[in-house]
Amino acid sequence: MILRIFVAGGTGVIGRRVVPALVSAGHRVSVASRSVEGDARLVLQGASPVAVDLYNLEDVRRAVGQQDVVINLATHIPSSVTKMMLPWAWHENDRVRREAAANLAGAAQSGGADCFIQESFAPIYEDGGDQWIDESCALRPARYNRSVIDAERSANKFTKHGGRGVVLRFAYFYGPDSHATREMIGMVKKGFSPLPGAPNAYVSSVSHDDAAAAVIAAIHVPAGTYNVSDDEPLTRREWLDSLATTLGVKSPSVLPGWLVKVGGSMTELLARSQRISSRKLRGTSDWQPATRCIRDAWPSLIEAMRAQEA
Repeated sequence: MILRIFVAGGTGVIGRRVVPALVSAGHRVSVASRSVEGDARLVLQGASPVAVDLYNLEDVRRAVGQQDVVINLATHIPSSVTKMMLPWAWHENDRVRREAAANLAGAAQSGGADCFIQESFAPIYEDGGDQWIDESCALRPARYNRSVIDAERSANKFTKHGGRGVVLRFAYFYGPDSHATREMIGMVKKGFSPLPGAPNAYVSSVSHDDAAAAVIAAIHVPAGTYNVSDDEPLTRREWLDSLATTLGVKSPSVLPGWLVKVGGSMTELLARSQRISSRKLRGTSDWQPATRCIRDAWPSLIEAMRAQEA
């Protein structure tokens, strides 16, 4: 079945994987675009670029029009790990999650869309220790990312009005085109750990490719919230050791506990043990991660980064 699909955030790290996949499947894909360069890439992919101000509801309604599916992957993530530690660097991302998400969900509803898909962030769950975390577990976002709840609320509101609102709570992304991944690998090369938290605390990850595949799968799932993570989250110690072994360097020490307290609410969130389960998504779709654990991804990931640098 050919669907009319509008994508916001279609030129980001997940979107630029999602859009070609949708086009290849035969769907009619329109994508919000903000630049001439972005327009050109989208046209080459077979999508239709649409200029739109995501903060203007009427403009969003015009741009979206009548669609079967509206996908919101729009974010404004700080451009480096260092900037991510600055609370004010997230203000624009807050606005995207609060205003743009609400406008897109509203436009999807008024345009008669059946499905609205909203990206979200899985590590806002409470610390789970060594227990598996599913979608029913308690949430406790930090000060810098409380707007995640606002974005999810827009999708839930779409469902209440008769549509099929789908929230995808992604684990920590990684990929060869991720500046955060590059910076973390660089830190381990220099003997420093990029991960706050206890050695036995879990960190859950998902590759860009697997995250994009989850977005495609979400077009056909029932309304609700779904975690998107790989099958085998690692402890901090396992994560550091596996990367260091691949790099051929000594594994760095885990960051001391006092650093978590000094770093404030953001560092506290990053230090939580998050053993996130994607069982619900796997049970309601044909999605499963192609890479079951980030440990398996390190060799090809580092090789791809070296190729890009050559």
